[in-house]
Amino acid sequence: MANVVLKVSENTRKKMIKYYEDKKRDKKIPYVVFQAQDLDTVITMYESGKVMFQGVSADIDANMWREIDGQSKKKEENTKDYEKYYYSSSIGSDEVGTGDYFGPIVVTSTYVSKNDIDFVESLGIKDSKKIDDNKILNIAPKLITKIKYKSLIMNNNEYNEKYRNDYNINKIKAIMHNKVLWQMVNEENNNYDYIIVDEFARENRYYEYLKGNPNIQKNITFMTKAEDKNLAVACASVISRYIFLKEFDKISDTLHIPLPKGAGKDVDIVGKEIVQKFGKEKLKEIAKLNFKNTERILDIFTY
Repeated sequence: MANVVLKVSENTRKKMIKYYEDKKRDKKIPYVVFQAQDLDTVITMYESGKVMFQGVSADIDANMWREIDGQSKKKEENTKDYEKYYYSSSIGSDEVGTGDYFGPIVVTSTYVSKNDIDFVESLGIKDSKKIDDNKILNIAPKLITKIKYKSLIMNNNEYNEKYRNDYNINKIKAIMHNKVLWQMVNEENNNYDYIIVDEFARENRYYEYLKGNPNIQKNITFMTKAEDKNLAVACASVISRYIFLKEFDKISDTLHIPLPKGAGKDVDIVGKEIVQKFGKEKLKEIAKLNFKNTERILDIFTY
């Protein structure tokens, strides 16, 4: 369990307050601006300007904000790394759905060769979190006609079962990333320079999560904000989001209720409507029960 403390600029503090808006805890703590939980990391911002990250992935989350705050290594080194990983033939993977109460988790690996770069750029591909969903629905079908990809969908029943058996979110992600990367490397004939994963756990911890798996993909380059530095990861992000949106719409259509994304207060309102209509057992099929939303949704009901 890591514990990291950062001192960040006022501008970065404002970005953090906005970024963690939907993940904030309700409780008030003296001298604390806010406390939030993002998956396995607890983030506490103090009035002094310091921010504490606690949890399995604390160092990863802290590093992301270090980069945003300009506390990373020399710009020249970053530029060289960017060019090396961006203008390469590579296999990359990324996931979608881990921050959404409703809907599955989708992990995708893609192969982007140097010859594909112009095509990918022509579609305006970048991290799916920076492209609105309407654009993703438009460009992803074009992308998948040319770019090789492997995707894995974990539905909510399976997710909730894993959590009951002491799987944390990073272990779930590691297993899913490993599977799609293994498939892309070993089931396809790809000439690649790098295998890149957007870092959500330290390398040694990532491989600890995979103990007992007979097929483990090695020689991976882990980096923060990889979707901004490598087109294979960016494409994986877009395709994962596309698949997630399609699966999400299927759930909404089945319920005849438009489901909100994320994990904010609007999710609680719709969650209560679903429980009233279908019973609390329905949440096991469509939601991630370990989220705080479940407590808030079920609080008004007596069984």
